Amino acid sequence: MMARGGKRRRKGMKTKKVSGQTLPRREFLKVAAAGVAVLGAAGCGRPDILPNLPDRAPIGGQDTNVVVVIIDTLRKDHVGAYGNTWIKTPNLDALAKESLRFTRAYPESIPTICARRAIHTGLRTWPFRNWHLYKGISVVRYGWQPIPEEQTTLAEILQEKGYETLFVTDTQHQFQASMNFQRGFDAFDFIRGQTADSYKPIWTSPRERRRVVLKRPAGVGGMRRYFANTAGRSSEEDWFAPKVFARASEYLEAASKGDRPFFLVVDSYDTHEPWDPPEEYVSLYDAGYNGREPYWPTEGSSRYLTDRQLKRVRALYAAEVTMVDRWLGTFLDKMSELKLFENTLLILLSDHGSSHGEHGIVGKPTYALWPEVTDIPYFIRHPEGKCAGKTSDYYASTHDVAPTILGFLGIEPPEPMDGQDLSVLLNGEEPEERGHFTLGYHNHVWTRDDRYTMFSRNDGTEAKLYDVREDPGMKNDVARAYSDIVERMFDEYVLKDAGGALPTY
Repeated sequence: MMARGGKRRRKGMKTKKVSGQTLPRREFLKVAAAGVAVLGAAGCGRPDILPNLPDRAPIGGQDTNVVVVIIDTLRKDHVGAYGNTWIKTPNLDALAKESLRFTRAYPESIPTICARRAIHTGLRTWPFRNWHLYKGISVVRYGWQPIPEEQTTLAEILQEKGYETLFVTDTQHQFQASMNFQRGFDAFDFIRGQTADSYKPIWTSPRERRRVVLKRPAGVGGMRRYFANTAGRSSEEDWFAPKVFARASEYLEAASKGDRPFFLVVDSYDTHEPWDPPEEYVSLYDAGYNGREPYWPTEGSSRYLTDRQLKRVRALYAAEVTMVDRWLGTFLDKMSELKLFENTLLILLSDHGSSHGEHGIVGKPTYALWPEVTDIPYFIRHPEGKCAGKTSDYYASTHDVAPTILGFLGIEPPEPMDGQDLSVLLNGEEPEERGHFTLGYHNHVWTRDDRYTMFSRNDGTEAKLYDVREDPGMKNDVARAYSDIVERMFDEYVLKDAGGALPTY
């Protein structure tokens, strides 16, 4: 299946095989602390989560299982496979070595719910033309709304084709039935308690007395709620990422015993703030800190934080990333144990990132569309290992997930999708060309091509422009010097993709 009738061009790509050895949790932490010194037998770079690739395995078709892993707020530049040298991500790095890895991947829209709508439907959420304030929804961002009833989800399509459809997540914003994210799933497990989920009464928790977020009066209540929700923790297994991947492993075990192929979505809200991983992970990156913990910094300017506090923010996030990586590894271990890699397509991606003082910003305010927020990791692992270790600079995005899976399985969607079938890259072909890319975040827009990245408000004002060939970190704004380029990118990229002037509410 190829969306929008794009042309394909052949390119030769080779298959790569890898192997390694398994590390228990305690040894994993020793390796992580030592900079991941232990390598697999074929230079995999992490414990043996993935098996030797078979000489022959399913090449798509409707008997192939599908697993999609979503890791919230995972920055691309915090993964070793993308060049990070100080954060320990051995499982992600090795999965990248068995996958096609996209170097220019971006969400078609931000934040959490907008990105997930695109993942589950294959349709763009931006430019948010059908948005309005929904009763009972606390996040006020354009496009933050349920999956519309008239849109068919990927799970519904696969369910109709006879797949067993399964969903495990702790992303609390999807819990309301009216949000429609459970549609099409035979079984779904919503793990309660993240962030400000109204899960447990706050007055029952001794954690109310814990140190609260730095200078965040409005956030103190949110952290009190979170501490109440997590007051019963007694071991690492009680943290959210371990719960999500452990439950997903149970789903794998059950699905592997069935007589139908399965579709499993594993959606981990970690590495989203608040960042409060177990101390053994934090100590990998920062020891001897005695200040108040910036678990959930105030979104916006980072000026109120000292350099030492910003260092702590980065250490807490890095520790969270390493913890998630570790428990992703246990999930991949289970796939290996059940011999599921031989007949399963696996896609892993994030929805957005978060600033930790870069450009003077913490969090992800709508106007801060620099790489630390927009750039995401994106892997596709073929059951035969096609394109293992290869990279693509195609503009991959969240709304490509559904058409990629359907294209790989040879299933036509009931209605055309906006995204592209990226599985054709695994066969040495190319999807429809994208000479530029656009994304939206509330009342701001972002666009880039091979030379420039530009972002602005929806009406084109307050624009920033960066020459990403010369300035990939986007530190030198040249919008004033090249106002003609700003205007061209807004008119020819943003307005064209949006189908006209952008809405304001």
